[in-house]
Amino acid sequence: MKWSEISIHTTQEAVEPISHILHEMGASGVSIADIEDFKKERENVFGEIYALDRNDYPEEGVLVKAYFPVNDELDQTVESIRVAVDSLKLYDIDLGANTITLHEVNEEDWATSWKKYYHPVKVSNTFTIVPTWETYDAEPEERIIELDPGMAFGTGTHPTTVMCIRALEKAIRPGDHVIDVGTGSGILSIAAAKLGAAKVEAYDLDYVAVESAKSNVTLNNTEHVVTVGQGNLLQGIDGPVDLIVANLLADIILLFVEDAAKVIKPSGLFITSGIIQTKQKEVEHALIQAGFTVEEVLNIEDWVAIVARNK
Repeated sequence: MKWSEISIHTTQEAVEPISHILHEMGASGVSIADIEDFKKERENVFGEIYALDRNDYPEEGVLVKAYFPVNDELDQTVESIRVAVDSLKLYDIDLGANTITLHEVNEEDWATSWKKYYHPVKVSNTFTIVPTWETYDAEPEERIIELDPGMAFGTGTHPTTVMCIRALEKAIRPGDHVIDVGTGSGILSIAAAKLGAAKVEAYDLDYVAVESAKSNVTLNNTEHVVTVGQGNLLQGIDGPVDLIVANLLADIILLFVEDAAKVIKPSGLFITSGIIQTKQKEVEHALIQAGFTVEEVLNIEDWVAIVARNK
């Protein structure tokens, strides 16, 4: 089968929203080539990537690549992507060069080549993410999350996910009831289960993400704790629960802050991430208006995660 690789040259600020758009348009896989990742110094204690090819990276900015089947609808899909990405300017998101190029690839090449760039990564004090095709000898104190992203966006190493995992490490108490909104590959739900949560409900609007999360939950032997279902934010969820974690876009988080306040128990926690720095104050204001108290703000690069406690 022939696939078309759609490559969007943009900025790091725009990576998350563009990736979301590509998923909504039906992308079968998303990859990110950020020139800053190529330049930065790395310590091999965390098992990160080293054998990087400079030819895979732009001179500046980020290449976000997605894959779509070559068919009669491809031209219309590309145009819809172009329009949706351009609309991000309305949210004051810097799109950079904002150029789109197409390249045809064979299914076999696409399905396997990206895996050579994904290796075990230690993302917190105790958690290491290990792709299913890698062999890894864990230390006694390490918690391992085996992950196969499949076609669901997220390998677990993006700063927004890392901050959520670190926040969960501090927040989870044995026996907690947790909801993971926009679960993606299921990594945050798995982390919550491994930290001692008694019940985790994971929801995603994307059917592909739901199936991927189910597979990863089973792979990590956490299916007795985590249930995965298709759902739109907190619609139809009554609670009460001890904690909600949501690694989404700031504008999506703003849509259900008040619902979260109703579902989370008094003194329960709301962990939100996927927030660019320019949106931090807006999200904090919405949380406070809904009755939350902001307890902690985490920062990695241009990304922010907020830990807020319910009234």
